[in-house]
Amino acid sequence: MKTKRIVDIEDLEKAFHIREKVFVAEQGVPLEDEFDEYDHLDGDCDHILAFYDGMAVGTGRIRVVDGIGKLERICVLEPFRAFGLGKLIIQALEELAEGKKLAKVKLHGQTQAEGFYHKLGYETASDEFMEDGIPHVVMTKRL
Repeated sequence: MKTKRIVDIEDLEKAFHIREKVFVAEQGVPLEDEFDEYDHLDGDCDHILAFYDGMAVGTGRIRVVDGIGKLERICVLEPFRAFGLGKLIIQALEELAEGKKLAKVKLHGQTQAEGFYHKLGYETASDEFMEDGIPHVVMTKRL
């Protein structure tokens, strides 16, 4: 298992495929809501891929919003969710945040994953809200 920062369009397309399978097909997020102006390689946002046995099976991204690292689009293909890849993705995104000298990160975590994020040191910082028809909470962590 490993992660790598995405630097070419071929890997970015792998990330898009994973996101489409998880968020659009599995969770019912509208396709037009899943992809946005940050889905490119020009530096506004850093994307990563997670690999299991050499196959890209997870992804996530980070962008800086008001001096805080915002972790987004974190997902792992369903057959690979029991192998610790989610934790690996979060750690890789946090390392990118530290490399940018950011002291804090945040994310909009689905409420069903709130316990997972708590185990990684995140604190719930909002009431529940709906995003793309799925209950979420804002979660934060000091680095």
